[in-house]
Amino acid sequence: MPMIETVSDVENSFLSRREITCNFQGLGGKLKRKDAVEMITKEFNLTDKTVIAINMKNQTGRPNVTGMFYVYDDGELAKKQVNPTIFERLEKQAKKDAEVAEEAKAEAPAEEAKAEAPAEEAKAEAPAEEAKAEAPAEEEKKE
Repeated sequence: MPMIETVSDVENSFLSRREITCNFQGLGGKLKRKDAVEMITKEFNLTDKTVIAINMKNQTGRPNVTGMFYVYDDGELAKKQVNPTIFERLEKQAKKDAEVAEEAKAEAPAEEAKAEAPAEEAKAEAPAEEAKAEAPAEEEKKE
């Protein structure tokens, strides 16, 4: 059973856009708008077009999501026709994702340094332990 089921695919020539409505099987509560847009882009080969998730609803009693997407050839036309709030939210989410990615990059070297530090401490402690082990042996020789 395919994960994406196309409910309708309409070419709206008056508004110069394509309107796609799809059901996502088994992704209720797990699907984000960004992921849904990526899935639609891959499914319909829309790599050079602007795809906007307009509406996404969970179905009652089922783990399915129904989504409505607008596909534009021109991003400027999309900004003229679609509610500006949607673009503000998309930009806000993009900034948030970028910040999370930067934090992850900043934490990765710090974690590597922490992983190396215990190894260096173990090396520093090893000679000290050897010196302690040798010291009692030397005392026994004196007696």
